[in-house]
Amino acid sequence: MNLVSRRTLSFALAGILFFVALLFNPLGLSPNGAKVLSVAVLMITLWVTEALSMPVVALFPLVLFPLLGICKLDEAAAPYANPIIFLFMGGFLIGLAIEKWNLHKRIALNIVQFTGTSGNGIILGFILATGFLSMWLSNTATTMMMYPIAMSVITVIEANHKSEGNFKHLAICLLLSIAYASNFGGIATIIGTPPNVAFVAFLEKKYHYTFQFSDWLMLCMPLSLLLMFVLYWCMTMWLYPNKIKKDAATADLIRNELQGLGRLSAPEKGVLFVFVLTAFLWITKDILNKQETLIKLDDSMIAMAGAILLFIIPSRQAEDKSAQLLEWPDTRNMAWGILLLFGGGISLANQLEKAGLIQLMGNFIAQYAGSNLFLLIFAVSLVSIFISEVMSNVAQVIVFAPVAAGMADALHINPILLGIPMALGASCAGMLPMGTPPNAIVFASGRLRLNDMVKTGFVMNIISTILITLFSYYLIPILVEAIN
Repeated sequence: MNLVSRRTLSFALAGILFFVALLFNPLGLSPNGAKVLSVAVLMITLWVTEALSMPVVALFPLVLFPLLGICKLDEAAAPYANPIIFLFMGGFLIGLAIEKWNLHKRIALNIVQFTGTSGNGIILGFILATGFLSMWLSNTATTMMMYPIAMSVITVIEANHKSEGNFKHLAICLLLSIAYASNFGGIATIIGTPPNVAFVAFLEKKYHYTFQFSDWLMLCMPLSLLLMFVLYWCMTMWLYPNKIKKDAATADLIRNELQGLGRLSAPEKGVLFVFVLTAFLWITKDILNKQETLIKLDDSMIAMAGAILLFIIPSRQAEDKSAQLLEWPDTRNMAWGILLLFGGGISLANQLEKAGLIQLMGNFIAQYAGSNLFLLIFAVSLVSIFISEVMSNVAQVIVFAPVAAGMADALHINPILLGIPMALGASCAGMLPMGTPPNAIVFASGRLRLNDMVKTGFVMNIISTILITLFSYYLIPILVEAIN
């Protein structure tokens, strides 16, 4: 089936489901509830089938909610300016500056040089570098940055390495490690991957619970590091052992790349200053707020302040290619669509909750889920990871965060116990190229077969499910209590 036929079929299916929900009201909802459900079914179908770009679908509430009398336009539009969106926007802008001045490349090459040039050392270096960058930048941007470096290292190793070893395994392992480390590193911070931001925005809206940047870091950093360690062990010791020892040619490549970058330039120093300052304020915000009462910092304010600084601080380049560290034309490369996607998702979730659909769904699922919390967390983690293989992880969290919250409310437990594994699982899909953007990027290299990704991804999915379940069941309650 060609692309045009598939899109036509998707539109037809979405339209039929929309009118069935609207006209026949199969669940026996209130008139307003049937309208909200019909819009939700339409948007979810278009998201899952990818008949339209996701940001375009996210704009539907601005038209359909007022048109169907669900709510007024100002109410439908308000979530598109949710403070959490500006947190992600600030992170995007800082990421653009890091990429613009090649600071990411310097960080990555230094880490690889530190870990050594053996096959396993290179893989460890890329996992650490990718995971670290993905904590602060989007996982997609991180993979795009690391991918060309990895490809150049693979090429040099194949051409110049004299020792024995399995170079095919090294190439497969390195590319998959970049994709998976981007996903695992991203779960450590709120801004590391879009599902985190979507879940935090939902918590703030529904429970008026503001998830501090430092709180999320304390909760999820240990799991992120554990997943990266397990990724390294599984790749190098089990699935793709390469047995490649240290080699001078690879060491020379890393050394030459670093020498080519030269000393830290003035723009790199400026971006590094803003990056460190922003991260420092995110982590210490609570302490600073307790010390004074004149100004109260929050994560979105800090992110936007850091982004604005980048537009103010001069680059101090002799060539004067760019007067400031960031200029407005640089924002052409920013993922504006993700920001619209968050707004549309929050707007949809608001009306689903207002119509009582979320509570209804949560009660229904909780009725058949039983009271065994461990099995419930395992089921949520497992379903979240495998659904994310075929559905956008952002759309998935937008749709399932209210369901997880409804289940938690029905069982009278902390919604974080089900929400965190649902959100983290959405970022861990590894079996299919469409599972996450990093998967698609490395698969496009041509060095991976689908079988390689399916086999490796299935193993990592199962391991991730087990670790997320154990972490959520045993450690989250302890950490939440320590935070509060």
